[in-house]
Amino acid sequence: MTEKEENPVVELLKTLVSAAILAFGIRACVAEARYIPSESMLPTLEINDRLIVEKISYHFHKPERGDVVVFSPTKALREQDYKQAFIKRVIGLPGDTVEVKNHGVYVNNKRLTEKYILDAPNYTFGPVKVPQGQYFVFGDNRNNSYDSHYWGFVPLENIIGKATVRFWPPKRVGSLYKEPLYPQSK
Repeated sequence: MTEKEENPVVELLKTLVSAAILAFGIRACVAEARYIPSESMLPTLEINDRLIVEKISYHFHKPERGDVVVFSPTKALREQDYKQAFIKRVIGLPGDTVEVKNHGVYVNNKRLTEKYILDAPNYTFGPVKVPQGQYFVFGDNRNNSYDSHYWGFVPLENIIGKATVRFWPPKRVGSLYKEPLYPQSK
């Protein structure tokens, strides 16, 4: 007995539907591409850089200081009519005290060594204590970033994922994490 051959149009439709379901599933649960629309993360990320944001690891561990995260607008940002996701660097973890003084960022009274920022901050802020379940984020372009020192903390549930790899432009392709940025002791 020979198998009945399916119509090529039906086969094409099955393939397209399967591909769409697979693509949606990957984007919703595993990883997605994002682009950088502003200068707030200079020099780490430039306008129009394209990134892969992975969404799995934060199901197994919480964000760490130094992670570059993408997050949905917080309640304070939504009240200001922001709808697009933000990208910033995690500076303060739940329970940390964050302060900006003397052209530096201090976490729990220890000045951070930040090789990745554009310029030292030219403002003072805090101290503030990061509430449980929330994170304090800054852009790497400290003096030109709309971040936690303006609108507050990012709840864990707003964090979409961790920016891990730049895939565009070709001359800047690579990991965003070439060396440890912070001491790992807690």
